[in-house]
Amino acid sequence: MSEGPAATGAAAETESAETETAKAETAKAAESADAADAAEGADGGATAAARGGSAHDTVEAAVRAQLSKALGGVRGMVEAAVPTIGFTATYVVTHEVRTAVTVGIGAAVLLLAVRLVQRSNPQFVLNSLLGIAIAAFFALRSGKAEDAFMPGILVNAGYGVAMLVSILARWPVVGFIIGSVTGDPTGWRSDPQILRLCSRLTWILLAPCVLRVVVQYPIYLADGDQSALLGATKIAMGWPLQVAALAVMVWVLARGRTPLRPGPGAR
Repeated sequence: MSEGPAATGAAAETESAETETAKAETAKAAESADAADAAEGADGGATAAARGGSAHDTVEAAVRAQLSKALGGVRGMVEAAVPTIGFTATYVVTHEVRTAVTVGIGAAVLLLAVRLVQRSNPQFVLNSLLGIAIAAFFALRSGKAEDAFMPGILVNAGYGVAMLVSILARWPVVGFIIGSVTGDPTGWRSDPQILRLCSRLTWILLAPCVLRVVVQYPIYLADGDQSALLGATKIAMGWPLQVAALAVMVWVLARGRTPLRPGPGAR
């Protein structure tokens, strides 16, 4: 028995209504899933933030982590030394300041290119490039290779004076490492124990700067071409001396466990 036109139309309307209902339910389900994903992402971000805020539970652990990051590891040390080695060795062989400068800067640029190709952090090689560029300016201006080492002597003297003043003023520079971790740049000064610790650590950081100036400046003032000796002392008293200072700091830090309290603005 065949259906009439009215029955056929009613069936079509019913099917259309069911289709619209299914679409609406699908859209609601998608919205619910998106909301759940957003909530999960927010929870994950909050958890990560909480973990980041509590990554270090003592002052000593925070300082050790920040200092290790600042040194840049073995590769950072090599990148700092290679341009100086290239400059010094080339000058000793050729006695040509311009050639030595070219080799030193070329070595730094090559190291930078490697970093960029590898898409790794170029911070340390950029520091090295800036240093050799300033040294090259001094050497080329005077035509004397030993003048390339004068900026380093001046920088160490400046760092030494700044750290000494910070200690005497009871604002030791290492304290700001604590401030960068807690989120309160100056809150560490209210704790006498942390203040003493930061002062001791700043004295240790100060020592390499003083030693470099005390050893290298008299060599610079000596008669004759002292560029080879200055280069050797700069390399020997560069990262090796800094690593030695870090080792002493780690020893000092390993002896204590000062609680690290987040600043009032930290969550």
